[in-house]
Amino acid sequence: MSIGKAVAIFSSFTFLSRILGFVRDILSASILGAGFVADCFFVALKLPNFFRRLFAEGAFSAAFVPVFTATLTKDGKEEALSFAESAFSCLLVVLLSLVALMEVFAPGLIYILTGGFGDDEVKFQLAVLLTRFTFPFLLCVSLVSLLGGILNALGKFSETAATPIILNLCMISALIFFSNSMDTPAHSLAIAVTLAGIIQLIWLYFACRRVGYRLRLVMPKVTPKVKQMLVIMMPVALGAGVIQVNLMLDLILAARLPNGSISFLFYADRLNQLPVGVIGVALGTVLLPMLARNIAEGNADECNYNQNRAIELGLFLTVPAAIAFMVVPYPLIHVLFERNAFTNADSWQTAYALMAYAAGLPAYVLAKVFSPGYFARQDTKTPVKYAMVALVVNMTLNLILMQYFAHVGLAMATAISAWLNVALLAGGLIRRGHFSFDRSVLIRLSKYALASAVMGGVVWGLMAPVSDLIAGPLLMKVTGLLILISSGVGSYIVMTLVTGAFSLREMKALLRRKKAPAADNAS
Repeated sequence: MSIGKAVAIFSSFTFLSRILGFVRDILSASILGAGFVADCFFVALKLPNFFRRLFAEGAFSAAFVPVFTATLTKDGKEEALSFAESAFSCLLVVLLSLVALMEVFAPGLIYILTGGFGDDEVKFQLAVLLTRFTFPFLLCVSLVSLLGGILNALGKFSETAATPIILNLCMISALIFFSNSMDTPAHSLAIAVTLAGIIQLIWLYFACRRVGYRLRLVMPKVTPKVKQMLVIMMPVALGAGVIQVNLMLDLILAARLPNGSISFLFYADRLNQLPVGVIGVALGTVLLPMLARNIAEGNADECNYNQNRAIELGLFLTVPAAIAFMVVPYPLIHVLFERNAFTNADSWQTAYALMAYAAGLPAYVLAKVFSPGYFARQDTKTPVKYAMVALVVNMTLNLILMQYFAHVGLAMATAISAWLNVALLAGGLIRRGHFSFDRSVLIRLSKYALASAVMGGVVWGLMAPVSDLIAGPLLMKVTGLLILISSGVGSYIVMTLVTGAFSLREMKALLRRKKAPAADNAS
């Protein structure tokens, strides 16, 4: 399958999931607002997600997929299945132990992260209880990551891409039907998170069975392949840990800012993560098994070609999205989230955070393109070094910028450190001769920038004419926002066609399976 077709499949499911995610967030903003209950739930949601990204999407996926792909390519299905079963059993034992420890020591961890929420005992105890509800989600979703890795390596991306839809449907159902059935709506939401993890695990287990990979529980044993995976995994775990510690430190600092700061950052990041999730995560997920296969086959040209096409696809959507988020953040936040418990002041504070996050949006996507270049070669140490440099810079900027810009300073520091990380990742691959930019990519990126600038001017110019609509009743708000969005999308598409940045012929070519053409490199 071509990278364009694979990304299109994954992105379509992810886009549906993100739309449902926005429905969930709109309901959350309306029912939870941005007060202390919302802060407690977002803390409880971040903790299992922290470990999920560390062990599942981070270290485990980056180590499992290349080893599984190489085993499948060189040794066949039976050896690959045996390796997957051993890895599954070992992961299950580790996760059961971790979840048990976290259930016991949740109060201590919450206190460390939040400082006891300024000795607010009610807020602290609520955060502890919600964390105990959500943490079993880690067990399920980490095993889901392994099953998804098997499917991705086989070129089956749709089942894995559909799993977040299950989470969003469970949380939406909790908000609509059960928000008044417990002490707070956050209680039902936290339980829905873990229930979703169980359903996701069942969904992917049967998806693997359908393609002939029926995993059995075997005695946990560190086989040579599992040992190889662990050796690769350790540096990735450290690197992923550095990134996640970076995010957790943001949480720790935000918890010491005025009430609502955590929620402002959460809602801003959710909107900012839409293009990252739709295109960035899709690129990273699709690219890793592709590059691993290219390298196992000794096809360096195909590897370089796939990474260049990934850059084109990624920035085609994220450059205009970043400009839009920086030019018109308030109408987006105001229309999507401002109702009931979410006030106009909350909208403005969230909009400021969105502007800051958006400055780093292209960097978040590029990191998903360059990181597989290391992981596919089983080099997991170099990204760790770069991540640690970015962490030091981020923390330094956090402490400086939050003094002047409060929660917005934390978002600004995140964006700056993201660009530093991407510069280091790209530079490392180029110096080693593992990557070079196509001349066509560099020309195309300049055209994206021009088209995005024109789009930004069009949207900015329309702000005054639609301001009365944005300030009106809900139907008028939505109409005004749709005018801004459609005008922005339309002007961007027109400019990409006028400048030749992208054409329908090239899009069709990307969706067809093809080998890399002769190299045409800029470096």
